[in-house]
Amino acid sequence: MLSYQLDVFGQPLVRVESETPRPQGCEVVLQVGSCGVCHSDVHLHDGYFDLGGDAKLDMARAVKPPRTLGHEIAGTVVAVGPDAVGACIGDRRIVYPWVGCGQCALCVAGNEHLCNAPEALGVHRDGGFADHVLIPHSKYLLSYGPLSEEQACTYACSGLTAFSALIKAGPIAATDRLVIIGAGGVGLSGIRLAKHLFGVAPIVVEVDRNKWDIARLAGAGELVDPAADGAMKKLLKSTGGAAAVIDFVGAGSSFAFGFGVLRKAGRLVSVGLLGGATPIVPAMVAMKAVSIIGSYVGSLSELHELLTIAQSGVLPDLPLVLQPLSTATQALDALRAGRVSGRIVLSRTAERPSS
Repeated sequence: MLSYQLDVFGQPLVRVESETPRPQGCEVVLQVGSCGVCHSDVHLHDGYFDLGGDAKLDMARAVKPPRTLGHEIAGTVVAVGPDAVGACIGDRRIVYPWVGCGQCALCVAGNEHLCNAPEALGVHRDGGFADHVLIPHSKYLLSYGPLSEEQACTYACSGLTAFSALIKAGPIAATDRLVIIGAGGVGLSGIRLAKHLFGVAPIVVEVDRNKWDIARLAGAGELVDPAADGAMKKLLKSTGGAAAVIDFVGAGSSFAFGFGVLRKAGRLVSVGLLGGATPIVPAMVAMKAVSIIGSYVGSLSELHELLTIAQSGVLPDLPLVLQPLSTATQALDALRAGRVSGRIVLSRTAERPSS
């Protein structure tokens, strides 16, 4: 099997050839056809998350090199363990990567993604920057029906993260204003889902005007540049404040902007992990009676629900950049530099010579 592994934090991924895994018990082996590249892969590659100032969240304890990154995985079942139920060779599936210990209260409640002893693929276990991946249980494999494999893989993180955040932001009435901050891969997923879930075209706050056109195609209403003079005051004046803001960036400045445009009793859902910090005035939280909610990826049941929506054909496709697996390091570099519009997917299709 071929994989591109993180060997040293911050250094190019290493091409590794090894024996293809043999599934035991309930395990399943998937031949990877498509794997999305997420901004969290960049942080994992760097080896830390920026907490603002000089503070960093060191990922060395969670990600133990050598490690194969990649958690937005879709492909074909090629081997099953003797106890695997509901998985057959030839099945086309996407992977729910946010595996937990399976024993704690959070896991038993269906929230494996919040487990304190996680076994997430592409983080704590080898992931999809490879041509094969070992899945610990067939329950983590979901059918994607008529969707293309390249689109389907993005639902495992980009789509799921956006969906779970939107659920937390709701309910949104027809007269309410929903603000989405960020039109990157996850933000675009949120924009395209907002119309279906709430019947509203969200106001999209995006500093990179090169992303405005794809945001409109995804279903954005008004576009706002937060760096423009008086942007926050103008947005407050024109809307009376947002009922809900979802920050898919997660920078200190984006969080502050989102908090600033909330109306009274509004909800700020913090999702992005870009990094940084910003002060919060407790008195303003109380006087505005606002809620600040964290949202981290999503549950297995939410992914099932999301895929039902996606397979109905009501959502526009996410703009994709298809690249061969061999360009995994370059994909991380491009994402780190902000040169990507939409989502990069490492795809077997991109490996094939054009006819």
